[in-house]
Amino acid sequence: MAYLSDIEIANQVTMKPIKEVAESLNLTEDDYELYGKFKAKLDAHELEKMKDRQDGKLILVTAITPTPAGEGKTTTSVGLADGLTKIGKKAMLALREPSLGPVFGVKGGAAGGGYAQVVPMEDINLHFTGDFHAIGAANNLLAALLDNHIHHGNTLQIDSRRITWKRVVDMNDRQLRYIVDGLQGKVNGVPREDGYDITVASEIMAILCLANNIIDLKEKLRKIIVAYNFAGDPVTAGDLKAEGALTALLKEAIHPNLVQTLEHTPALIHGGPFANIAHGCNSVLATKMSMKYADYTITEAGFGADLGAEKFIDIKCRLADIKPDAVVLVATIRALKMHGGVPKNALGDENVKAVIDGFPNLEKHLINIQEVYGLPVVVAINKFPTDTQAELTAVEEACKKRNVEVVLSEVWEKGGEGAISLAEKVIELAEQPNSFSYVYDLEDSIEEKLTKIVQKVYGGKGVEITKAARREMQDLERLGFGNYPICMAKTQYSFSDDATLIGAPKDFTVTIRNMKISAGAGFIVALTGTVMTMPGLPKSPAAERIDVDEQGVISGLF
Repeated sequence: MAYLSDIEIANQVTMKPIKEVAESLNLTEDDYELYGKFKAKLDAHELEKMKDRQDGKLILVTAITPTPAGEGKTTTSVGLADGLTKIGKKAMLALREPSLGPVFGVKGGAAGGGYAQVVPMEDINLHFTGDFHAIGAANNLLAALLDNHIHHGNTLQIDSRRITWKRVVDMNDRQLRYIVDGLQGKVNGVPREDGYDITVASEIMAILCLANNIIDLKEKLRKIIVAYNFAGDPVTAGDLKAEGALTALLKEAIHPNLVQTLEHTPALIHGGPFANIAHGCNSVLATKMSMKYADYTITEAGFGADLGAEKFIDIKCRLADIKPDAVVLVATIRALKMHGGVPKNALGDENVKAVIDGFPNLEKHLINIQEVYGLPVVVAINKFPTDTQAELTAVEEACKKRNVEVVLSEVWEKGGEGAISLAEKVIELAEQPNSFSYVYDLEDSIEEKLTKIVQKVYGGKGVEITKAARREMQDLERLGFGNYPICMAKTQYSFSDDATLIGAPKDFTVTIRNMKISAGAGFIVALTGTVMTMPGLPKSPAAERIDVDEQGVISGLF
């Protein structure tokens, strides 16, 4: 059976003018700014006006440990919102914007899939409303001001060997990871080693997503540490008098973007920090606004529940003073088979034993959600045509032992209709009392926080901190950052820091090789393994299969 591609499905649907979507939220024309017929920016100042309005329920969609077989968090999130709308509930999505790096790389787009998509999917996956360009411009302005200050006398006594701020570009470009710049004479600056990150790894991306308003944004930008001086003290964006100009560049980007699903459910798509190297959640502003407009807000956190969900809870919820009412844990039979040791080319064959062998991965995530985070959870199986009843039954029986229900999600094929059972279960769970808790206390030492994450969430023995990382940790404590939350930069493919350890490994140690402070965003980044802040393109990138015809219709985007 031949299936339509995501972009073909999206192009067949007639979108509502965004004005009508805004009207469904009781918004007036003064509350938003149009970006064409099908996109708008909501005025972030409206959140302050709605502060006394009761919040709706917040539903977090997360997943088991990712595999090349795919899990489908965004597709499930979109379908669930449509499913809630279909049964008469006022629902809304709050999701991240896609990065151009994965769109043109190996992952593809991030607007959902099949009949559970946010639209216009081409715009969302490409330039959208220009937020990422604004973030990149602000990041690179700060870099230019930093190097310009050194060139013109360096009155702040910046040690060029201890510059921590990099330029960014929103593309997977390994060639730029390590560069030397400022060459060819004094007029061209001070020669030094440098490098680029991808835009979604920029601290400014994290700051935009954690800011409560434009003044809070400016204050967070002011605190960014860009380098250290010869005395070992931090040099900030405020020292460079940069925060005003950076805020000016982000004046429009701070406002959340309103679009719609294929079934016209309102969606706020705003911000997009990566979850393996940043905190992996859409903006606080979009989430909070959605909770004011809707009875049910569906949001997601990147990658598995050990990375995205942990950071959603320990960073975003903590800093934004919000908490989820229920969790949807997305899994596929195919992914469970991979965790059970089956190669990708054999996933279409029935293999109940492999499903059972892969279940410990799902179970560990359930333990984390129920016992560590203290939240009610339902497992959503993102159904594939090759799934057999015996395989599905094996998952249901295993989850029953943890008093967790399993619901089939058929949103890729059926849209909201395929999520009605899931929507009904989510409503039920969201009404239950929960014992929400963080993984660690802010008063814990940095090492204690790291250890609690590894032991409680990952299931490992503890951490090994390299000499370099320990010196950095001691510096951070000396500078007064010891009570900041931790943002683990770790492979998404394993609970451990070794991507080859699939399933639910035990008795491993996570090596912390570096630590750095994101003082503006308000967290410490602990780097493990070989996680990179600038990805590279694969041998056969998705860009090779994207095209545009004479009518301007894009193909190959997914």
